[in-house]
Amino acid sequence: MKWRPIVIVGLVCAALAVLVAWLQHTALVGHWLQIHTGIINEPGPYYGFWSGFGSDIEEFGVLGAIGAAVYQLVRKYNCHEPGCWRIGNHPAAGGQFLLCYRHHPDYRGKKPTHELIERLHRQHQEQQAALHSKLEEIYDRLDPGRGEAPGQVVPGQAADGVTTPPRREEQAAP
Repeated sequence: MKWRPIVIVGLVCAALAVLVAWLQHTALVGHWLQIHTGIINEPGPYYGFWSGFGSDIEEFGVLGAIGAAVYQLVRKYNCHEPGCWRIGNHPAAGGQFLLCYRHHPDYRGKKPTHELIERLHRQHQEQQAALHSKLEEIYDRLDPGRGEAPGQVVPGQAADGVTTPPRREEQAAP
């Protein structure tokens, strides 16, 4: 079921209802509007407007700026699938996109189950371990003796003989 046409029809019906109510009570609504905008019972033309309701135009600009900021903030965190307003809290494509569970390719439109979370976690750990082992191989090829220290390093002293302050864990131990 498409929600957009239903919402549009509802808004049109609401606007028509307001218009009909205004037309039925034109004198009351018109007088209320004149008093609250400040355009009657004032010594000059539109003096009441500019000293009352018209002076709030700047405040409408500030409210518009706040509204735009909130929109941009929501836009940053919502699902990156066009037309989706759900919160995107599942990274995809290496973190380039934030997607909701309905649009994330791993979830296939369903909320993630415990088994799926465990499987994806294991896959991630395996990928990280493979990446780490590849980096270790590269480092070993570049510097074959990097894992061997020339002498024994004592706590508080680096391999090059420079004394460093003790770490918090070493200070806390009695």
